[in-house]
Amino acid sequence: MPVTALVSAKSCGVTATALALTLASKRSSLLAECDPAGGTIRAGLLGGQVNAGFGLYHLARAERTGPEALANAFASHLCHLDEAGHRKLLPGLTDPAQAAALVRTWPALADVLHVMAQQAGHDVYIDAGRLALEAGHLHPTLTPAPLLYRADMVLLVVRGTEQSLALARHVVPSLRTALHEQGSGADALGLLLIEDGVFRAHQVGEALATPVIAVLPYAPDVAHYLTAGGRPPRGYGRSELLRHARTATEQIEVAATRRQLQQQYPPAAPQLAGILQRLTQHTDGGVRHG
Repeated sequence: MPVTALVSAKSCGVTATALALTLASKRSSLLAECDPAGGTIRAGLLGGQVNAGFGLYHLARAERTGPEALANAFASHLCHLDEAGHRKLLPGLTDPAQAAALVRTWPALADVLHVMAQQAGHDVYIDAGRLALEAGHLHPTLTPAPLLYRADMVLLVVRGTEQSLALARHVVPSLRTALHEQGSGADALGLLLIEDGVFRAHQVGEALATPVIAVLPYAPDVAHYLTAGGRPPRGYGRSELLRHARTATEQIEVAATRRQLQQQYPPAAPQLAGILQRLTQHTDGGVRHG
């Protein structure tokens, strides 16, 4: 199953989107709230029911002890988002000042998340928050860069507005370059469009020269509940957002699988492709001897 990191150029609904995908997945799922600016789900959707004794920050000390300690700490700091326990959450930071302590923890956490995806069969989503750049590179403290580098897919959440596209244009080249030079490849980058604004998916993809992997409807009432908590809006379980989110999880999986296949079976070199084309032409035309 894929590990998908979600980011934004500015606040575009990354947390609500990540929650919608996690809750709508047809398989067991896990959301790691890894925004260095601090998590919001603990005080929002969970209504303060999970205290600061649980969550991401506590993995830093465990990682310094060793991989086994980190794995045990990770398992003990997961919260359930549903009664059956199929939807899990690693709550985020309670204080942005804690982010510096996690710089050396991100690579080891990436390993754990891939184990959850590949061996435990979970759809894994990472809320990586807003991208922070420094001299055109991903900021080492304010962005969980190692998680992005290891992710199967990195989705930039955008809206169909001129403002959102203008902000995204500034970060797409740097993010694409970072994934090419230090990640799993520039083709890991895609867009997740929230249909708020006049621009449709094909226009957004063309404007940012990046494929739109999935589209979610603009649903402010449901999004507000996912981020702020309280009483769910009427018809929440059958809402358009969750229905489309389930489709989005399938589209993300297809894109991740396609990338994996392309990496295993890369396209033929141009000169070989030319040879194959000529052979095909000769075969179609019939080769005569004598």
